[in-house]
Amino acid sequence: MNKAPLITAAKVTGTLQLVITWSTGETLNCNLATTVHRHAAFAPFVDPAIFSQVAVEEWGHGLDWPGGLDMGADRLYQLCREQAGLFSAADFDGWMQKNQLSLSSAAEALGMTRRMIAHYRSGSRPIPKTVRLACIGWETLKAA
Repeated sequence: MNKAPLITAAKVTGTLQLVITWSTGETLNCNLATTVHRHAAFAPFVDPAIFSQVAVEEWGHGLDWPGGLDMGADRLYQLCREQAGLFSAADFDGWMQKNQLSLSSAAEALGMTRRMIAHYRSGSRPIPKTVRLACIGWETLKAA
């Protein structure tokens, strides 16, 4: 099984905003305003001088800031995809549960391999928009 996506680059693009490049080849925007305002631990990010010092963790497993502040790649990837309106692993798993589909039955329903369904469900591979559309189409046909 493939590893979860790693961060290969990150750049500050605005107030509490980043553009992050991933090992999957994706480049996604990330707005951290909601996260920063919900969690007191990230309050220092409000200072642009601190936020602008973001660095990719040595092995790409997250982002680091001065003072020991960090955010993990798994959560950032999920947040980036959600903000981009893309299907997340949690969304895909929810679709499978809602429709009472096993890995094998989901693979059959979508015309994919069981292995790819497992990758999408675990989040180890990004879920293409076409897969989301296939899920919607499958539900529509099932309801008809």
